[in-house]
Amino acid sequence: MAQPMVVSKSVRRAGESAEGLSGYSVQEMYREILARLGEDPNRDGLVSTPARIEKALTFLTKGYDENPTEILRGALFDVDYDEMVIVKDIEMYSLCEHHMLPFFGKVHVAYIPKRKVIGLSKIPRLVEVFARRLQVQERLTRQIADAIQVAIAPQGVGVVIEARHLCMMMRGIEKQNSSTVTSAMVGCFRQKETRSEFLSLVRPAGTGSL
Repeated sequence: MAQPMVVSKSVRRAGESAEGLSGYSVQEMYREILARLGEDPNRDGLVSTPARIEKALTFLTKGYDENPTEILRGALFDVDYDEMVIVKDIEMYSLCEHHMLPFFGKVHVAYIPKRKVIGLSKIPRLVEVFARRLQVQERLTRQIADAIQVAIAPQGVGVVIEARHLCMMMRGIEKQNSSTVTSAMVGCFRQKETRSEFLSLVRPAGTGSL
């Protein structure tokens, strides 16, 4: 079995600086993790695993390198329309920042324009930018709403996310059928009538709730 790399003692204690790891590559650190789990990083099934993990994490966190404001401002249009615009059932995949396990589900986004509208494809793109970061569902919900509010200053914005978290399903409480619903309401969406209209339009047919 391959010898695990030696990690500086100065970073083995909780709360101390991680500078001792700065000389190691991501792949070297994942090889160390595999070894500490009792695996052989050099066996056939694992020899390329650190490289795969690095590539996967680069993709799953690419949102840190993307600017949501620039994405939205690239597709803003002057339109005389002041009724609700909804993009619903946007698929979302993200990583929980607490355990780095996936959570996934659907995002429903609505806004009522005030002179400007957003190109429809940019709203799922916006969701993707924030989802491709280490996240908690509550913050993700708010970030989507705030980005739209800042970009076009509409009359209001509403965002609802329904998601299932593998940190609850695979570990911990191990409940397989629970889901988490979060919402962010800005401007006129805080009014009961507007909020109710939005929720009724994104509610699955034949159900009494989201």
